[in-house]
Amino acid sequence: MRIHNRSFQIVLLLAPVLAAQPPLIDRELLFGSPEIAGAQISPDGKYVTFVKPWNGTLNVWIKKTGEPFSGARPLTAETRSAVSSYLWTRDAKYVCYVKADGEETSNLYAVDPTAAVPDGAAAPPSRDLTKLKSATVQLFGASRSDPDLVYAGINDRDKGWPDLYKVNAATGVRMLIRENIEQISAWLFDSSGRVRLAQRTAESGDQEILRVEPNTITKVYSCGAYETCTPLRFDKDGKRVYMIANQGDTNLASLVLLDPQTGKTATVEADPLKRSDIAAAGFSDRTDDLIFTAYIDDRQRRHFRDKAFEADFKWIETKLPDREIGVASIAADEQFWLVNAYGDTEPGETFVFDRQARTLSLQYRVQEALPRAALAAMQAIRYKSSDGLEISAYLTLPKGTPATNLPTLVIPHGGPWTRDVWGYNALAQLFANRGYAVLMPNFRGSTGYGKTFLDAADGEWGRKMQDDLTWGVQYLVARGTADPKRVAILGSAYGGYAALAGVAFTPDLYRAAVDIAGPLNLQTMLGSIPASFEPLRKMMYRRLADPATTEGKSWLKERSPFNESGKIKTPLMVVEGLRDPQVSRAETDQVVAGLRERAVPVEYLLAPDEGHGWTRPVNHMAMLAAAEKFLATHLKGRYQGDATPEVSRRLAEITIDPEKVAASVRANTASAVPTLVADLKPGYYRYQTKLSLGGKEASIKTATIIEEKDGAWAATEMAETPMGTSIDMAILVKGTLVVKRRSMKQGDASVDVDFSDGRAAGKISVNGQERTISADVGGPLFADASGSLQAIGCLPLADGYTFAYRNFDLQRLKTKVMHLRVNGSETVTVPAGTFEAFVVQISSPESASDKAMIWIAKESRQPVKVVTVSSAMGGATMTSELVP
Repeated sequence: MRIHNRSFQIVLLLAPVLAAQPPLIDRELLFGSPEIAGAQISPDGKYVTFVKPWNGTLNVWIKKTGEPFSGARPLTAETRSAVSSYLWTRDAKYVCYVKADGEETSNLYAVDPTAAVPDGAAAPPSRDLTKLKSATVQLFGASRSDPDLVYAGINDRDKGWPDLYKVNAATGVRMLIRENIEQISAWLFDSSGRVRLAQRTAESGDQEILRVEPNTITKVYSCGAYETCTPLRFDKDGKRVYMIANQGDTNLASLVLLDPQTGKTATVEADPLKRSDIAAAGFSDRTDDLIFTAYIDDRQRRHFRDKAFEADFKWIETKLPDREIGVASIAADEQFWLVNAYGDTEPGETFVFDRQARTLSLQYRVQEALPRAALAAMQAIRYKSSDGLEISAYLTLPKGTPATNLPTLVIPHGGPWTRDVWGYNALAQLFANRGYAVLMPNFRGSTGYGKTFLDAADGEWGRKMQDDLTWGVQYLVARGTADPKRVAILGSAYGGYAALAGVAFTPDLYRAAVDIAGPLNLQTMLGSIPASFEPLRKMMYRRLADPATTEGKSWLKERSPFNESGKIKTPLMVVEGLRDPQVSRAETDQVVAGLRERAVPVEYLLAPDEGHGWTRPVNHMAMLAAAEKFLATHLKGRYQGDATPEVSRRLAEITIDPEKVAASVRANTASAVPTLVADLKPGYYRYQTKLSLGGKEASIKTATIIEEKDGAWAATEMAETPMGTSIDMAILVKGTLVVKRRSMKQGDASVDVDFSDGRAAGKISVNGQERTISADVGGPLFADASGSLQAIGCLPLADGYTFAYRNFDLQRLKTKVMHLRVNGSETVTVPAGTFEAFVVQISSPESASDKAMIWIAKESRQPVKVVTVSSAMGGATMTSELVP
């Protein structure tokens, strides 16, 4: 009876605490789609437009400014593809928008918002202004001087570099402003509509600002690859341009005025508190005056230069307290503003502000079903790291629970060259709702705090960058917030590396860890940088280490969690996408098997349809369900036990039983000569390669030529890159496709090497300096250098087929074993057509430099698509597709 009474007393004591905790919030609500986005007010102030699904496809909707939001109607009624971007013409007569019309094709459309809706239709008729068949459109902006015109980039001449056009929204007539033969990435117009400046990336990685004249382009300013120089708009006199810059010895990015004639700059403003880079500057389209500057510190700070604007803005802040306020759109006369407001417990609200009447009219709230009252507050904190460096972080504490002795979750951001900001964060809210204190540090290397703070991370992966997390945990423990026996870490990409490094290098600190797509081996990560992106390679070598040096190799080995995995004693969950070439599955399997053999709790999720970033919602929800249950098991937190049937099924499908994972063996065993079912075919194969990084894209033209030469196959690959044309040629033995010779040339660098009798002999020449190649390769080489993709197509590919073969690493002058596996087949569409294809994964336990997912057409056995993802380039994705 005493046991029962004691239990009852405990329940009574806990009742007030349990009652104060908010109910579990469904994951589907926390991570739900915003549903509505991209709101704009028309230049005449009469209409509000926004993007929202109609019949399952994103379309533009419209309503009168003064009518209820429920009165909104579709302005477009696209069903085959979503509206990707849109804008109003300056005269408010048309809404122009871009949508895809097939693979690698998009067009610019215009719709009159006042036009009648035909009988049986859902929206007014739209007009195709560009009528492109095999090209794409980028919408740059609306002309201020000619209200009918919009500026657009169209790549019908060069797929990689769109030419600049002006398009008449009323007539559809388009006029070429300038051919983009200088590889320009951005254009800047003055108030009269004349293009005056351009921006591009030089071969060195520097950013160049160029003065544009009718027949010439002249460089007037540049900044290094590790600096900032971003033109914003011309001053009202049209003689100078506002720019955000931190060139040279300047630490914090500031607002400057650049004279395009002389290249000289004058500082307008830098952070008065000397803490943050300038983040933005606001201007009046009516007067061209500078209205305010903005800085992202712990919270946003603004400094106003227009008293009337400041008074109105501060009035809005009094009506929407504890919110970050942004002005998304302003009518031409500046009478009506479209205002966005968000906060830590508010994902987003949009209002119309009437300046004259001083009224705020709510238009919509995103994620309307989310229970705001149950969300937890996010607070900014600061603490000192191991070397005294001050670290900014955000702490979200569970609602309804005393902030003492809490289970704590550290979530380091990815990148690592980005930052977390104050506001609604679904991950923080999920785990705070489950009872955790959530710490999100902006460790050294995070952006926005100046060059000194950014550069403080150089060479500090796994050391001081990791200290910044460790000292954050110690800070929370010292103030009584965190229970030192219940601290976990969860992260994705670089954050995944930090989670792995945390349990490998500080094995007593964490009680659980979740790694999502984190690189185990930094040598593997650096090896994934394509040879054609030398500026990025140099940047990574500066930020981490140079693997070509003895010191660099030692550094990379020491900082790689893979090499310290034997010290891991913390329960670990590993999450990967099978199509993520950046992560070596062989290395992951080895770590998982090692943990299992040492009885360390380990869980393993592997999604066959995902790459580096998980994009399918069902996979994302399944991963979150598993992660919160895993953390609750080891930290005694709460978790949502149920899930939708679809999510439950998917979680079962992507869960790998650690008992069935075999440790990969790093053996130098590979087939001597491959068994082929086909031979190469002479031909000329063109590919379109796209690099996507941070919302920006660059294109490269590549081609492979297969021809017979002196009784052998000669395979030549040519690539047109920002650094010039590179040529890679290989001589292959007929019948076996074993590599006999390889020659490469790009700029001042060249490689010539022969392979025979199990040895490599030749030379590497860079900038006039030669290096001799003499190495034992251990046997025949296959699918190495030019023609490798076509050679793979000659193997007896079938679902589940595996093959190991040798490549020769020209950087390390060593042989590495490549592992090939066929992961089923699927239908794939590329510019050259639609194909039934084998999905082939290539990996190496030693390096990811040649890792990729390759789609080999079943009928022709030709490679039609290749996808490579590189964390070394901040999660850059390279996609190559066969073109006609």
